[in-house]
Amino acid sequence: MGLEIKRAYEPASPEDGYRVLVDRLWPRGLKKETAAIDQWAKELAPSRALRQWFGHDPARWDGFRHRYAGELDQAAEHWRPLLAKATRHRVTLLYGARDEEHNNAVALKAYLAAYLEAHGPR
Repeated sequence: MGLEIKRAYEPASPEDGYRVLVDRLWPRGLKKETAAIDQWAKELAPSRALRQWFGHDPARWDGFRHRYAGELDQAAEHWRPLLAKATRHRVTLLYGARDEEHNNAVALKAYLAAYLEAHGPR
């Protein structure tokens, strides 16, 4: 699977491939003109309520991942095209959070990897 994760504030690289911002809110201070983002997939971000509940609290990480997976189950029409692209090309999921281990891009990549493992590429 050609899925990578990168903080949106890090400089773009040719190795990133197709760059997709998966946050509902635009990262603070990041200029759209220089962000080199190919797609802003707000619809793949956690709901506002879930994001606020989680609050980037590592103690809530497991609950966040479970609830976010439930939201993603209902949004297959938004992530399936991205997953199809990732089976053919490198796709980099971009996020704005400071925590590199507990953020929605990490959870989204794990969700998509689990889906591919269970169902294979389509």
